[in-house]
Amino acid sequence: MSNREVSIAFQTDKTPAQYVALAKLVDQYAFDVVSVYCDAPFQPSYGPLLLMAPHIHRARLGPAAVSPSRIHPIDMAAESALLASLAAGGAYLGIARGAWLAEHGIREVQPPIRAIREAIEIVRHLLSGASAGYEGQVYQLAEGVRAPYPLPEKLPAIMIGSWGEKLCALAGEMADEVKVGGSANPDVVPVIQGYIAAGERAVGRHIGSVGVALGAVSVADDDREQARAAARRSVALYLPVVAPLDPTVQVEPELIARLRAHADRHEYEQAARLISDDLLERFALAGDANDLIRQSEAIFAAGARRIEFGTPHGIDSARGIRIIGEQVIPALKS
Repeated sequence: MSNREVSIAFQTDKTPAQYVALAKLVDQYAFDVVSVYCDAPFQPSYGPLLLMAPHIHRARLGPAAVSPSRIHPIDMAAESALLASLAAGGAYLGIARGAWLAEHGIREVQPPIRAIREAIEIVRHLLSGASAGYEGQVYQLAEGVRAPYPLPEKLPAIMIGSWGEKLCALAGEMADEVKVGGSANPDVVPVIQGYIAAGERAVGRHIGSVGVALGAVSVADDDREQARAAARRSVALYLPVVAPLDPTVQVEPELIARLRAHADRHEYEQAARLISDDLLERFALAGDANDLIRQSEAIFAAGARRIEFGTPHGIDSARGIRIIGEQVIPALKS
């Protein structure tokens, strides 16, 4: 991975034709990574990724991120192998505990961090062609179980999605990257690096081996005020979830409660009015091209290796993607 990567992520709420059109659009620009989410109750990641892969020729492709509570590690391995066979720029596997599980009747696999450790081990076990069985605390494979499909030429990079100290430490031991979802806050980067370093030290890896990526709601438009207003509405949905996770941001519990109440009632305009400029800056990438460049430069300066521009990208999605591709990426890579 280069020291400065720019990626784009999509929500999985589209038709097959829309995924193909988006893939062809993003392939015109120098994105390093194209991700799709795996949020319940939206479409799971791999269908959209497989539709997009034939039309993307440079960027790595992967889910951001799948949960062991929703997809078994043997299926993670199989889907990763199939994606790798189509993705000209390579494939990665993003794993996270998962959000909004209980609301959709999904029980989290226990213990969750152990489950992620074992999921990574099983994926690597199967995709390396091993058949010696696996005996874990959470998962088991019988002797002789092997991947019965074509194996990728190289193992997929592993990205762990987390804000948490223990899961970031696990990433320091086993992964290639940690993605902090829902953040545009440069101040959180050194905190996450510190969490990761504990794991790197534990297994003798070089400190800094594991990169940090920040990803957030992104809205780019020539009308910066309209873009920031749209971003406020989008951020209102998840700010009550992610703001309490950021140890560098102090948000009053009363504000979180009010935002959550508005979000639960789908009152996004009312919620948006409660979001200050400072909060918006920390949890969204929003405004005109100069705003996105300024915010991104601060994130890279803090030590992040990758920035992921998330849904909806613009007041008009295609126009927002073009602004990012034609103005933001060249400035960041110049």
